[in-house]
Amino acid sequence: MTVEDAVTRALDIGPDSSGAEHTIDITTLGRRSGIPRRIEVWFHRVDGRWYLTGVPGPRSWYANVRAHPRFTVHLKHGVTADLPATAAPVDEPTRRRVITAVLDLQNRPEIAARVSQRQSFDDWFARSPLVEIVFDDEQLRTVSSAPSE
Repeated sequence: MTVEDAVTRALDIGPDSSGAEHTIDITTLGRRSGIPRRIEVWFHRVDGRWYLTGVPGPRSWYANVRAHPRFTVHLKHGVTADLPATAAPVDEPTRRRVITAVLDLQNRPEIAARVSQRQSFDDWFARSPLVEIVFDDEQLRTVSSAPSE
């Protein structure tokens, strides 16, 4: 298997993918300092596109990509790769679709058992960070057109 094939496989996540497969690191530039900041996050694939989101509330990574949209995705499940990307804002219908798909995953018994309460759509929709990951490499943008999550 080539590195390109491994990257494609790592990005081809769906609702049946494990937590490890959803786990990546991202490096953003600090919104005030301009210093690179690396953090572990989950990414999601909905309708053939990739997104970063998180539990409701302020997130430093989100403030950083709003100030400096260019960042790096670091794959680490099955392949190690650093993929330059841009954080793109999402419109309200996209936000609704993505948050619904993410909560469907979050509220599965095997994942929900790790959190103290069922996740609220209204809270996530109103207060969760959400951006689309747009990879610089155009081939990565078309890894699979099959809908996921």
